[in-house]
Amino acid sequence: MVSGHVVTQRFFETAVKAIVADVMGGDGYVAGRLGSGSDVLGFDDGRSHDHDFGCRLTVLVDDAAAAVVAEIDTVLEDRLPDEVDGWPTRFATTWDERVSHKVDVHTVHDFAKSRLGVDLRSPLTVGQWLCLTGQSVLEVSGGPVFHDTTTAYARVCDSLRWYPEDVWLYTLAAGWTRLSQELPFVGRTGELGDDVGSPVIAARLCRDIMHLAFLVERVWMPYPKWQGTALSRLSFGAEMVAVLSRVLSADDWRTRQRHMQEAIEILAERHRQAGFDLPEPAVHQFFERPALVTHNDIPAVFTSRISDGRVLGLPPIGSIEQWCDNVDILAKPERRANMVAAYDGLISRPFRPMGLPRLQRLQRLFGGDAGG
Repeated sequence: MVSGHVVTQRFFETAVKAIVADVMGGDGYVAGRLGSGSDVLGFDDGRSHDHDFGCRLTVLVDDAAAAVVAEIDTVLEDRLPDEVDGWPTRFATTWDERVSHKVDVHTVHDFAKSRLGVDLRSPLTVGQWLCLTGQSVLEVSGGPVFHDTTTAYARVCDSLRWYPEDVWLYTLAAGWTRLSQELPFVGRTGELGDDVGSPVIAARLCRDIMHLAFLVERVWMPYPKWQGTALSRLSFGAEMVAVLSRVLSADDWRTRQRHMQEAIEILAERHRQAGFDLPEPAVHQFFERPALVTHNDIPAVFTSRISDGRVLGLPPIGSIEQWCDNVDILAKPERRANMVAAYDGLISRPFRPMGLPRLQRLQRLFGGDAGG
């Protein structure tokens, strides 16, 4: 199997490089395999060849050279050979039925905005950071670059390296809050004989654990098709993949819950290694029930370090990826951009700082059974 990186680099070196050099004078552009496609992050295999695969490339120029974007596009269409190493240079894709070259030509900032939904020429607000997805960032900065003589692209990649510290701490606190809210239900539904509800809730929690694993490693998480594959490449990913697999394959709720506890304790230990003083153990029994809950004080470990009052006042919903799994929002930059106003509205009406998880707060308030 030939990888997409090899196909793309050969396409650039043998066909595109000289053509773009004639227009640009050999300077002032980026060429790489950026944007969408499994091969951008090196996740492609033989199955990937059945659509949207082949001689795809992204060429970006600095904003000052925007006038040459259309010229580069036209010259490529006129001068590209019909194929490179047996791969056609003009073909249709699922989003473009025209048989034409698939070299995307843009300015650096226009390309970034088309993926992120925000303009990086101005510092991002808290709301804008929280409306980025890991996949959108990886589409801008995660693929191989074969040539870069721009002034802007390296700065764009550097600005997207990771969240600002306070925003990162907030997403960690929100992630652990999510775990606390539903973890007891894995045992409670199982105790009631609900053999559908318990594994479904456990699967939801596995996704939250995965996201926290990427967060604590400061690694952007790709979209769902590749999350498990990418998880295995983290420093503790192999261990986490193994235990989450046991959660998802468990035949009974007690086994499922035991492996869930194991996964959360592994996650907690990785947080301690990252410098966070999480209580030990991170998981304990939920009152007198045969169910588990995470330690009450975990979210405060992160919020206690937040210095930005705007971030500290946000409700514990986290980034857009932590509360939304709708493809037609997450995969649409313009729709994610519309969500920024919602975060800005929450910032303008500060929420109480995160304290005890919702279930424990309700029980203390009413002195009884929260949720049956």
